[in-house]
Parts: sequence; C-alpha cells; structure tokens
Amino acid sequence: MENIRLDREFAKCTEEWGWKYHHMGVPTEEKMPDERYIPQFKLYVSGFPTSPFGIEWMRYEADSPVHPLIQKVPHPAFVVKDLDCELANRDLKILAAPNFPSGGLRVAMIEHNGAPVELMEFES
Repeated sequence: MENIRLDREFAKCTEEWGWKYHHMGVPTEEKMPDERYIPQFKLYVSGFPTSPFGIEWMRYEADSPVHPLIQKVPHPAFVVKDLDCELANRDLKILAAPNFPSGGLRVAMIEHNGAPVELMEFES
C-alpha cells in the first residue's frame, strides 16, 4: 500500500529527496508588466524578480513549441543538485527533455498526476 501523507507533513520531494522550491509558473493570456521574452520557447515571463513567493507569469505565443499541458496548467519548480540523476533514478514522466532556457540554468519538465513540474539545475 502506498504511504498516505498527512496534512501536517511536507512533500516527499522536499523532505526526503532534497528538492528546493524555486517558483510557481502560472500561465496567462494577459500581457503583464516587465515581460522578458525567451525566443526559443516563444514565451514571455514576468513577475518572478519582484514576487516574494516566486510567482512567475508565463504568456505563450500561439505557435509556441512548449508542451500544451505546460501552457495551460500552473507548475511548481524545484531546484535539484543533479538533474540527470533525478531523471534517471526516479519514475518520472518527462514532458520536456533537459534544455538551457538561460545562461547557467538547465531545466526539464515532468508530469505528475496530470500536472507539470519543473526541475532546475543551476551551474555551480
């Protein structure tokens, strides 16, 4: 039988696996203040630099190559020490293979129970 987490318990990924919360990506169709464009994903991001909670708004162009689930459903993002190790040693469904959205950062997107989750690895 699968272990059931109690309300007062923290998520296994942070308590046992050592993942650290980074941000919550929230899709939007509205133009937001101070958007930054990421051309390879045809995506605008905003909000993260000023949000004390790590909320990042994500607005996609109609022809964005990003997986449709990521474009529609908010996702939590976690920093991991070794992205390749996490992807190889856990039973994770990969939505987007490891890629480099910006200098010094490598990410992958996985799916869990119909929701996208971002894994991030920063250059040491």
